[in-house]
Amino acid sequence: MELSKYIDHTLLKPTATKLDIKKLCDEAIEFQFFSVCVNSYYVGFAKKQLKGSNVKVCAVVGFPLGAMSTKAKAFEAKQASKKGADEVDMVLHIGALKDKAYHKVSKDIAAVKKELPTKVLKVILETCYLTPNEITKATTLAIEAGADFVKTSTGFGTGGATLEAVQVMQKAANDKVQIKASGGIRDAETALRYIQAGASRLGTSSGIAIVTGKTATENY
Repeated sequence: MELSKYIDHTLLKPTATKLDIKKLCDEAIEFQFFSVCVNSYYVGFAKKQLKGSNVKVCAVVGFPLGAMSTKAKAFEAKQASKKGADEVDMVLHIGALKDKAYHKVSKDIAAVKKELPTKVLKVILETCYLTPNEITKATTLAIEAGADFVKTSTGFGTGGATLEAVQVMQKAANDKVQIKASGGIRDAETALRYIQAGASRLGTSSGIAIVTGKTATENY
């Protein structure tokens, strides 16, 4: 199995500089990762660094809390798309989900997807804060709102991906959306477990360790 093609090579630290992003892009080209995942500010820069390669650019939106206005999320997604993002990972409005304000959650996702008619939208559920029933509901709402993926985690919550969460997402997805596992995936054995559980993409800053048979110490 070619693990590199599952990996969104990720750098979302607040201290990340252009030099760090350039290194990320160089590594993604060298190891042929699926994409680089960066904060939206760096989308244009990353796109230039990856010119001529097959590596895509993924931008996070509404990151990391998901609690900003729908208009702000939609605008950020639109700008990221204009700058060259191929994919967007948006954070679900977790509080609205817990309030059972399902229409607001759905509207939030749909507004972002509207700005990405030809591009991939992943919805980050932040499963560490959700019950299995809430994960199921969030996955259903993401499907109804037109998302292409549901994703476990931002890497900034109290926990990352778990096999249990991915299994709940997989059951709720029923092949209508794909699944991205992220947070705490640091070696090839763990990566394979998530792929076998149904994940078709992995978000990690440990991609090089994963594809070279090592174990990383990074949190994401």
